[in-house]
Amino acid sequence: MNYASRSGGESDGRFDLECRGGDSRSTVVREGATLAVGRDVAVAPDVAAETLRDTRAWPEWGPAIGAVESDDRYVTRGTSGRVSVGGAWVPFRVTACNGRRWDWRIAGVPATGHRVDGYAGESDRSRVVIEVPAVAAWYVPVCRRALNRFAALAESPSANESTDTDADC
Repeated sequence: MNYASRSGGESDGRFDLECRGGDSRSTVVREGATLAVGRDVAVAPDVAAETLRDTRAWPEWGPAIGAVESDDRYVTRGTSGRVSVGGAWVPFRVTACNGRRWDWRIAGVPATGHRVDGYAGESDRSRVVIEVPAVAAWYVPVCRRALNRFAALAESPSANESTDTDADC
């Protein structure tokens, strides 16, 4: 399946291959200098965005993240802390955030972007996207695995119990 990017382009299919060792419903679309790894999730965009911004949930769906330490449970612009990656603690800072999108730097280096896109007329479905710099294309399989784990987490009944968060970042 090719997913039309928000910039209007479509994937050329080069990256839209199934993940090795398992089923993935994710696709990859080139958007300028980034690769947008996306997956549909059967929850409303606000629910997906809340789960995506929840630092306590990152280790559950992010295969590269072992643990997170931050004073903010839900990221906003300026949220900082540290993440355990491969057993080493590295600092992070959220550099941009609105209700359905956030970007960060890890150890001072621009890292992945995260966003949730809605579907017109479908309030109970959304598309979660991790944006990877094209020079880090090797990271795409990790993002695909993360999105599969994210979908399982977000679609679970307990994840849909809303908490009070600042949806505007």
